[in-house]
Amino acid sequence: MENQHEEQNQLNIELNEEIAEGQYANLAIITHSNAEFVVDFVNVMPGLPKAKVKSRIILTPQHAKRFMKAMLDNIKKYESVHGTIQDQEPVSVPMNFGGPTAQA
Repeated sequence: MENQHEEQNQLNIELNEEIAEGQYANLAIITHSNAEFVVDFVNVMPGLPKAKVKSRIILTPQHAKRFMKAMLDNIKKYESVHGTIQDQEPVSVPMNFGGPTAQA
């Protein structure tokens, strides 16, 4: 009976081929309102004045906080195996895209 209860609580997640390939991004621009967080993942190429948003994810504040905690947990796990991730120089890209000041 316990096994049957566990099966009912499982979530079947589907991942199609296009999404499974992923998108490379080297910049995240985060903005928020009182109701949501918007994360734009961008691919900035050196020497080019224009960059494309590769993906936009919209989260509730509660899910944004859960995501942050999950990222911190995964970074700790990664660093325990591979060593400390070194911070690099700050990116000198204009961060004002017409909306509220963003942080990456």
